[in-house]
Amino acid sequence: MNEHSDEQGDQRAGRQTGRQIGDGGQWRVRFDAEVTFGNGGGLQAQGFMLDVPDAEIGDGELAELFVRHLGLLMVDKVHISGREAVRERHKGSRGTTDTAAGSRKTVRGTGGRRAVDLSHTIRHGMTTYPGLPGPEIGDHLSRDASREIYAPGTEFAIGRITMVSNTGTYLDSPFHRFSGGHDLAGLPLTGLVDLDGVVVRVHDAGRRAVDRAALLPHDVTGRAVLIHTGWDRHWGTDQYGHGHPYVTTDAVAWLVEQGAALVGIDSLNIDDTDDGTRPAHTGLLAAGIPVVEHLRNLEQLPPQGFRFHAAPPAVEGMGTFPVRAYALLDEEEG
Repeated sequence: MNEHSDEQGDQRAGRQTGRQIGDGGQWRVRFDAEVTFGNGGGLQAQGFMLDVPDAEIGDGELAELFVRHLGLLMVDKVHISGREAVRERHKGSRGTTDTAAGSRKTVRGTGGRRAVDLSHTIRHGMTTYPGLPGPEIGDHLSRDASREIYAPGTEFAIGRITMVSNTGTYLDSPFHRFSGGHDLAGLPLTGLVDLDGVVVRVHDAGRRAVDRAALLPHDVTGRAVLIHTGWDRHWGTDQYGHGHPYVTTDAVAWLVEQGAALVGIDSLNIDDTDDGTRPAHTGLLAAGIPVVEHLRNLEQLPPQGFRFHAAPPAVEGMGTFPVRAYALLDEEEG
């Protein structure tokens, strides 16, 4: 996102100002910013003031604080210039060190609630991921056969399904990537259900990579972060398996740093499948953050103010399994 200023003198001047004033107390920075958006257009700010943790903050970090403070979406680049550090009491800028993550609260309505299904239906022979076999669904005990077992007028059907674990909408646990990580049975339910949710919308970004800049405006700490790319519109077609959106390494590092509880995406894979190292899976699962892939209907959710649920069965020795992912919304928010 960041385009560091070539005017190093501006940065040195701001740091020198800080040294002249002293190293104690709180700091703010006055600066000019030029923002370019990924979906077109731009924004300019002159003499903008932000609370900062240190007078010598770099242009890159200052740009991130600026984006978070204003809640800017779809940012491509931020150019910082004319900066000046000022020793001054903090005013409560959003996204700075004065914002206590632990003090954030989610207001839950007391009225009716509605559910939004975020999972794809599993059908016999369907393709989830190119190259993986589709599920085989049939009878273990048919209704006709059951009539010979039970009393007259009583019948049951016992179904049978054979499938790979990566079928439909599914959740990856750390064991999917790491032999010593938690398997499905080892995941605590508290990290899978009734999570405060946030939607990151990048569906009209015009590019595949979902980077750190797309995430910065959002408070993700302790939340289920659902990335809305719109790729689910291709579900069931050949296009779904090619050219899908994915999350970059720097975005993953930020999600881990911020303490996201879970990350989901409505795409074929959270990684670029041309990268055999799978950095997104590696970074998130190493940090114990479950991943949900092949979501749908994220356009039906508000940016925040909903509860997310995606619990697989507790299967020992398995790292991935389909889930019935869904969100609960207060009716007034839907």
